[in-house]
Amino acid sequence: MANKSKQRIAVAMVGEIKVGDRKMVNVDGKSIGIFNVNGEHVAVLNVCPHELAPVCRGRVTGTTLASVPGESLKWGREDEILVCPWHGWEFDLKTGDALADKRRLRTYPVTVEEGQVLIEV
Repeated sequence: MANKSKQRIAVAMVGEIKVGDRKMVNVDGKSIGIFNVNGEHVAVLNVCPHELAPVCRGRVTGTTLASVPGESLKWGREDEILVCPWHGWEFDLKTGDALADKRRLRTYPVTVEEGQVLIEV
């Protein structure tokens, strides 16, 4: 079995993707969303693990935080949560984890060098 080496691909310039926004790129036939999560760039495959929806087309938002019974719900994690456009599944953009399930988004390592955002595929 051949060992396929990873490659780093430049996908954006720093500052090109504003906080809470995204850029879609196609790398080796894969649709990948590059997101700016409060100043940190993250990359996720544009496929929801639930029903294979184009998850990166969903809205970026926050979510309700854990609270004690009887206490008002609190909102937090603004610009960190990606909501799937088909069924509303919520994913943590920083980890890829679903908020209510054990499934997760496929993520890619991201680095920034000389003003460029690079992903490892």
